[in-house]
Amino acid sequence: QVQLVESGGGLVQPGGSLRLSCAASGSIFSINAMGWYRQAPGKQRELVAAITSGGSTNYADSVKGRFTISRDNAKNTVYLQMNILQPEDTAVYYCAASRAGTPRNKLEYDYWGQGTQVTVSS
Repeated sequence: QVQLVESGGGLVQPGGSLRLSCAASGSIFSINAMGWYRQAPGKQRELVAAITSGGSTNYADSVKGRFTISRDNAKNTVYLQMNILQPEDTAVYYCAASRAGTPRNKLEYDYWGQGTQVTVSS
């Protein structure tokens, strides 16, 4: 089993920045790709960004150029740097880990964190 614990959410004004962290523990040797998803009220959970064990990344079009995903394998932690935040970025953000090298969708993520709320409002 793998446990994921997110931190770093909160309330920020439009145009501001936040950095989310996700610390993994347990059977981390089984983890390959990691990702960040988000879910806004009344909407489906959507991929924000993902990163493979080799460091390849992909992003949702809506966050390209504003968000950066990174991972520190020595610390078993993945980060999401979010800049130029907008009200439409408001959601619960979830960290996810996959045993697959390049998971194609959220069904291929095996472990999930409990989520952290990000609210962008003036």
